[in-house]
Order: sequence, then C-alpha cells, then structure tokens
Amino acid sequence: MTDTTNKRLKATLEQWRILQAVVDCGGYSKAADTLNKSQSSLNHAVSKLQHQMGVALLEVKGRKAYLTKAGEVMLRRSRLLTQSAFELEQLADNLSQGWEPEIRVYAEIIYPRAQLYAALRAFLPQSRGSRITLIDSVITGTSDAIINKQADIVIAGLLPKGYIGQPLTHVDLLPCISPNHPLSQAKVVDTQELMQDLQVVIKDTSQRPDETLGWLKSEQRITVSNFHEALALVSQGIGFAWFPDHFVKQHLARNELVALPLKQGTNRTSATHLVIPDETRIGPGASTFVDCLFAEHGITPTNTSK
Repeated sequence: MTDTTNKRLKATLEQWRILQAVVDCGGYSKAADTLNKSQSSLNHAVSKLQHQMGVALLEVKGRKAYLTKAGEVMLRRSRLLTQSAFELEQLADNLSQGWEPEIRVYAEIIYPRAQLYAALRAFLPQSRGSRITLIDSVITGTSDAIINKQADIVIAGLLPKGYIGQPLTHVDLLPCISPNHPLSQAKVVDTQELMQDLQVVIKDTSQRPDETLGWLKSEQRITVSNFHEALALVSQGIGFAWFPDHFVKQHLARNELVALPLKQGTNRTSATHLVIPDETRIGPGASTFVDCLFAEHGITPTNTSK
C-alpha cells in the first residue's frame, strides 16, 4: 500500500462536487443555480481542477459541457470519494449521538432465520451505516454470550439463571431420518431404540458445553456445525437428527425426510427469547434493531431510548 501520509492533495472535495454538478445539470448555468454559486466561480473551479490534475475532464460543445473519456473515469471515482466523505461526516455525527458503529447479534441456531432477516431488512434503512455482525450460537454458547456480555442482542433458546427475556416464538424440534433409513418404515419408535442409532448433533458453540442440555442420548454421534450439514448427512441415510420444524417443513412435504413417530411424543418444543445482556449499555442502533425484531413478532416496541 502506498504511503500517503506526507502527500498533499492537489484538488479539494468541493472541486469534485462542482464537476459532478456541472455534468449532472448538463452545463454551468444550471449547476450554478443548483449550487447557488456564480457561473464564473464554477468555470474557474473546473478549469483549476483540470490544470491541477493535468487531464482534460470536460469539453464544451455549444452551450453544453461533455465529459472526455478521462473525465468519465475520474467522475466515477470522484463520486465514490465524495460519498465516502459524506458517510465519514455522518458517522462522526452518529458517534456523537451515541449511535454504535457495530451491533453484535447472537442468535440461537433454532431461531427462524426468515424472521431475523426480515427484521434486518427493515432495520437497514435506519441503520446509519452501523455494521451488523450476526453470529450463530448453540445452547451453552448462547448462554455464554449473555453471561459474558459478548453481544448487544441475544436470541436465546434457554435462559441462564438470573436473566429474563422477551418471549419471541416457540420452535418444535422433530427427529428426522431419510426415507431410505431402516427406521422409516416403523409405525412407532421407542426412545431406547433411537438411542441405538447414530445421531447427527449440532456442535455447542461454548468452550465448555453442558451435555445435560438438549437430546444427546445416542452413544454414536457425528457432530457438525450447523443444520445444513446435518441435513446433508441425514439425507444420505446417515443417522437421525433433531431439526426445527420450520427448517425441514419443505423437505418433509417433498418426502425427502421422514419425521420419526416416537412412542413418547413426536417432538420437543423450545421457546426463544430476546435478551439484552447489558441494558445499561444498549445504544440507539441496537434498540432500533430490537424494535424491528419485535415488529416481526407483533410485539409492542421497547421503551429503550434512542
């Protein structure tokens, strides 16, 4: 990377802004009206810019100014430059108001991503350039994110002791196999029988996972990092896995998967909650994103100040 620390810029942002206006308005006269400047000052600014750059950017034909080939290239790059400058000033303004440059969201892997993405889509026009970091978490790893305050917002399946959250939705977890799996023909499957089969497990994201949580009763397991990998294995007839119903709904409808008819019940149900790990530090950006999430669930927005 070239060191530009001691180099001085030949042109100013205002000169590039004037060039853009002249091109966008189709000439100096309309650009002068738009910028509320004299036509002679615009002529002087563009002429000086071309001299400083050592490149002809405009050529005048009749009463209209046209870009040269070099001018087209320089204009495109100048728009990026002025936009970046605007965003930099906006960022400074946002930071002065306490608006976060980054919002970290941990989401339990069973939570429906369609609702999370819809909330994100609603938030983006209001984001003021805040970066969003979405992190998939699993069981104890989600609790760790709350306890250790690793995130601004956490969507949890199980709440750690001493914490409360806003209920969002209930998720049914179904034990599923391939139609080619031997158990697919069974009218009912006992838990003891299921324990003898290979289980595809989603890895707990905690450094110290609690194996008493979830359903981990099979001795033979394959551990993967997400439901997509689990689905790929189970679809090949390799073991069974517990999937959120919303994740496998279409696969079940197309008979690509079979939900096991358990003797003790057809599914497990888990509630998901939205948790703010540190309510004293939530910023206006995170608060706005929370309201977008709540809107997806028909929940009254928070009273957190923005």
